[in-house]
Amino acid sequence: MIAGAPFAARALALARDAALDGLAVLAPVTCAGCGTVDRAVCGECLGALVPAPRTVTRPLPHLDAPIVVHAALEYSGAVAAVLAAFKDGGRTDAARPLARALRTAVSAALAEAVPGVSVEICTVPSTRRALRERGYAPVELLLARSGLRSAGVLRLARDRVDQAGLDEAARRVNAAGALVAARPLHGRRFLLVDDILTTGSTLAESARAVRSAGGSLAGSAVLAETPLRRIRLSANSAETPRDNGGEAGYGGRTGVVDPPFRTG
Repeated sequence: MIAGAPFAARALALARDAALDGLAVLAPVTCAGCGTVDRAVCGECLGALVPAPRTVTRPLPHLDAPIVVHAALEYSGAVAAVLAAFKDGGRTDAARPLARALRTAVSAALAEAVPGVSVEICTVPSTRRALRERGYAPVELLLARSGLRSAGVLRLARDRVDQAGLDEAARRVNAAGALVAARPLHGRRFLLVDDILTTGSTLAESARAVRSAGGSLAGSAVLAETPLRRIRLSANSAETPRDNGGEAGYGGRTGVVDPPFRTG
């Protein structure tokens, strides 16, 4: 039975590929990363989405210690293109490899958490406008595709402008005080999860909101990190950081993650 498992898996993969090839003939699709007529994500772009977990830091002047984050990918090239298509182009068909990478980052962060202590996932709420325009919350969708779910404990306390195009100082001011916990969090421990790490201001604000409500933190994980050399953005930046322009209509489910995971 065990010896036959690899053969069965290969046979299933071949059958799936054949079915996708047939669908591509009947209803051609383009790669979300490079536009090639192929699959939702072509083989070359899939290669770029293979997670390569790394620990990155972001120093923030108002904090005593830098933000430490586990990231699965670098936000550039095909990764940036696929993620932008997924977030703002409606390409939910590209979610599978992104979800796989995000789960890898979450797993890496939880590996450093205190053993045996339950950890919940905490995400940044999407705005009502973003939910209305997209029809989904990107990070929540990726978590769901990973077999995970967030606790939905944060909400937006005030309006924020779009982070895209803001430099480091402006991002910090824009994020400050923008989040609040929806309920007391005493005795609960959280892993902060987001899609893109740029300056770290959003994660820092999330951490502040959790701690202000009595919660504690186990770490942070993101799908992709923007290299330090590209952090200072201009109005013409191709980066697509989170849009937190208004109050969220957030309805996440509550789920607890016991290292390495409790899925659901």
